[in-house]
Amino acid sequence: MTQTRLKALLTLGLPIMGAMMSQSLLNLVDAAMVGSLGEVALAGVGFGSYVNFICVACLIGLSSGVQTLVARRVGEGTVRSTPGPVIAGLWLSLLGALPVSLLLFLLGPLFIHWLNADTTVAEAATPYFQARVLGMFGVALNFCFRGFWNGISQSMVYLRALLIMHVLNVVISYCLIFGVAGLPAMGAMGAGLGTTLSLYIGSAMYAWLCWRDRQGYRWHLRWPGSASLRQIMSLSWPHSLQQVLFAFGVTVLFWIISLVGTHQLAVAHVLISLALFLILPGVGLGMAATSLVSQAIGRKEQEDAYQWGWDVVKVSAGILVLLGAPFIIWPEFILGIFLKAPEVIAMGVMPLQITGMMMVIDAAALVLSQALIGAGANKTVMAVNLSSQWLLFLPMAAIIGPVLGYGLVGIWCLQAFQRLINSSIYGWIWYQRKWQKIRL
Repeated sequence: MTQTRLKALLTLGLPIMGAMMSQSLLNLVDAAMVGSLGEVALAGVGFGSYVNFICVACLIGLSSGVQTLVARRVGEGTVRSTPGPVIAGLWLSLLGALPVSLLLFLLGPLFIHWLNADTTVAEAATPYFQARVLGMFGVALNFCFRGFWNGISQSMVYLRALLIMHVLNVVISYCLIFGVAGLPAMGAMGAGLGTTLSLYIGSAMYAWLCWRDRQGYRWHLRWPGSASLRQIMSLSWPHSLQQVLFAFGVTVLFWIISLVGTHQLAVAHVLISLALFLILPGVGLGMAATSLVSQAIGRKEQEDAYQWGWDVVKVSAGILVLLGAPFIIWPEFILGIFLKAPEVIAMGVMPLQITGMMMVIDAAALVLSQALIGAGANKTVMAVNLSSQWLLFLPMAAIIGPVLGYGLVGIWCLQAFQRLINSSIYGWIWYQRKWQKIRL
């Protein structure tokens, strides 16, 4: 990989990685602020956040769909037309996300109490969830603008605006949680409302940035036409469905582990949280691959697009090796940060070491799945991920863990095997190059 290609990848990928990691850190800050209100409030916010994540997952495909089309137009040399997919995404958000957001707000109390039998936690979660779900429209708008900035390889613009939005989120949430500056002390609901308000402020910033830099682009708010809407929907729904079912799959996995034991469930929460945080660099570089591959195909440079996939895999694997090494070398120390009982820490040592190795195994799947999205193979990615999760991993985990008695270690070994299969499948699909025949 040449220095020029590495520079192009890191220029686009590092801001995306930073943005994703900043979002995870922000969630920890929110939890710390709400945690001072007591365990019930913290449990309510945690549960409300997870339910909101499932709702928001329905929209995440907008980002990849917009990014793929924008990057393709850049590669084709029709930069003026790049706002077209964004405008179609914004209209789709207005027609879909806004009414669903309002409906979930109204049904929030019934929805939360149905999902959680613990009345105390459900009552704490309901106002927080209602405040967060009002921001679904803002999330959809943010996804559309994120797809635009990433698609034109200006991810640093997106990162700067996002960091401003995060700072505002912390300040507004703090004031609303504790009643600072004459504002009412709203507790957990204030945390949700602060996040929602920051999302709409962020959307306004993105819109202003687009208007400020409108020269050279064909921005308008006119109806984009049914063909443009269908194209965005066609690219968006597979990724959204995949994310929703992935979230439900994690819930099923926790249920399976709960059948093994309570201590194992506590360890699994730590393991999954650590893994989801530390794979973000791989995911971020994969999102960069989405733009790089789509732009290369737009330029009709198929060999360049093919090479980008492997180049990004190599860089991602190198980073994940460094991040996974502490899991393998110092598992007791890392687990001791979150768990206190020695016998519980001992349960997590081998699974954490497997997690460290698994991160490297997962590099090809993380990158090439996003690269295939850039090529327009969204349905292929959905089929591979959902099949391996729901037809292979979860059914076998239910047998290997609680039934055969291999416990948490057995489930984590199976998960590593699933990741190996995923990476192998994506490597084979990429090698075959059938994705190069897709037209957008």
